[in-house]
Amino acid sequence: MAPKTQYKTKQREELVKFLETVPGQHITVADVCEHFRSKGNSIGTTTVYRQMEKLVDEGVLNKYILDAQAPACFEYIDKDKDCHEHECFHCKCEKCGKLIHLHCEELAEFEQHIMNHHGFSINPLRTVFYGICDDCKVAE
Repeated sequence: MAPKTQYKTKQREELVKFLETVPGQHITVADVCEHFRSKGNSIGTTTVYRQMEKLVDEGVLNKYILDAQAPACFEYIDKDKDCHEHECFHCKCEKCGKLIHLHCEELAEFEQHIMNHHGFSINPLRTVFYGICDDCKVAE
């Protein structure tokens, strides 16, 4: 059976154009809907969520579920940028909710150590370290 061709709608094209402007940023479906509302172009939440899930399946977006209380967030993968060629770990601030990408050689070594010595494969896309960011520390 031939692979299903992707139906390109105007809304999908507008969504992808917007996502291309925010590479490396974590956004929610609500953020996307608000962006389009602010431009006077309302797109339904269900439509946005469905299209973003398809983009995840196609490898255009990464999807992160950080905890049960927070909505899923998505990240556009700019295939022309080195920072998205490798999977990364994340830090999440427990005060402000900021999400920080970690691309550290030490974490790759840690991941390999866990595999070699403990027989456990870590999924970096779902691994989040919780703590307090510098901005929130200064504000204390």
